[in-house]
Amino acid sequence: MQDTSRNHRFNHIFKMILYVICGVSIIYFGMTETYDKCFQAGLIIVVLLLFRGLIRWTKSELSPALRLSVLIFITLTMMIANLFNMYAVIPYLDKIEHLLSGVILFFVGQFILNKMAKRKGLGSMPYNILIWFSFFFAVAMAGMWEIYEFTVDHLFGLHSQNGSLTDTMLDIICGTVGAVVASFYLLYKARGLFAPKS
Repeated sequence: MQDTSRNHRFNHIFKMILYVICGVSIIYFGMTETYDKCFQAGLIIVVLLLFRGLIRWTKSELSPALRLSVLIFITLTMMIANLFNMYAVIPYLDKIEHLLSGVILFFVGQFILNKMAKRKGLGSMPYNILIWFSFFFAVAMAGMWEIYEFTVDHLFGLHSQNGSLTDTMLDIICGTVGAVVASFYLLYKARGLFAPKS
């Protein structure tokens, strides 16, 4: 219980640091008249508030690890990559993001299935069903994201996918690899929990 409380406190402090960085960024980029960066910093604050509001609205109890994973992903994708333009500095940053998204989406899928089962009064789901559902959920979301990028690129003339099928497929493969890693982790954990005790 004490570890959980400490983890919640760490997540809260981490989130406050993100708010402060975004606030300072809005002031700095406003003074330098870089208004697109002001918008990006403001958007991060909006996403953080929406994430908090969604948790409260759905009355969901996310584990500290999942909350931290989402916060790290927001920091990596929206702040480090976009706000501070680190794509050109950190090699393969885009692929790292998709790899992490596969892991996070796997655990989001696990959370969704557990919540649905609890609402139906089914108790805990068998771990093999949990793993397969979470894996396919993560892979499906990786594909949906690429559909979104493809649509936005063609509607607004952007270049999220660099006009490349290779880039699209590598992104999906990275997301899938992340989901596979999370699947093996949960399988190892489940077998440790469900293995008969001698």
